[in-house]
Amino acid sequence: MAALLSSVRLGALLRLAAAVVLAAAAFVGPVHAQGRDPILVVGASQTDIILRQGFTGTELLLYGALLDPRGRRAEEDYDIVVVLKGPTEPITLREKEQIAGIWLNAASTDYRSVPSFYAMASSRPVSEIVDPRTAAIYEFGLDYIQLSPTGTIDPAEQARFSSGLVDLRQRQGLYSQLDGAVDLEEGVLYSVRLPIPSNVRPGEYTAETFAVLRGRVIASNSRELVVHKEGVELAIANRAQDSSFLYGLFAISMSLFMGWAAGRLFSIV
Repeated sequence: MAALLSSVRLGALLRLAAAVVLAAAAFVGPVHAQGRDPILVVGASQTDIILRQGFTGTELLLYGALLDPRGRRAEEDYDIVVVLKGPTEPITLREKEQIAGIWLNAASTDYRSVPSFYAMASSRPVSEIVDPRTAAIYEFGLDYIQLSPTGTIDPAEQARFSSGLVDLRQRQGLYSQLDGAVDLEEGVLYSVRLPIPSNVRPGEYTAETFAVLRGRVIASNSRELVVHKEGVELAIANRAQDSSFLYGLFAISMSLFMGWAAGRLFSIV
């Protein structure tokens, strides 16, 4: 029953989006009807994701409609590609090497701006929609994420590190590629559900939707999302960032106290 209600609500949202596009096309009149590119409207089930205590992840529904400039069903069969990216961060990736039975840091490389979160979904496999050059320009797929490495390093070695970084983020649930996950209804309405794991980083996220025809991106639109903490979680995070030394002392003190209390409790028992 819950799944049926969810499906009904989704259908209503998609038809509402199409109605909005139709109304906009009718309002602007023949001026915009002269264009050849379709109108792409996007929406999201939520634009504000709150990381509360016990947050175990959520699911983000992205939906919309694709119509021609006259507000009618597009005459061509388009493909839809959706890319959701989180805030970027600089990181240093280190490789572990076992020496005499001990795991030690070996080679390393730095990255200037790595997306903390990346999810891509498409109506068909990306390799069937665009060529590698177009995929690289728009970051369509895990193989084409722009990681911005710094320093001088052998290209083959750099590729190995980048592949390892993407694989690590995949296993953490932070990177995903969902070929064929975008549902298209009558070539007009589209929708996709993207999983948001519990370990996402707070910040501003951008959901970009692209309409592709015969290997060329002919329309795009974006939606901004915010992931943030509230209440006690926000206070703790701010304290840890603003007064890291005092926060560290407090954490150590609490650990010592809890260890002492546990010892006293067991000695009494």
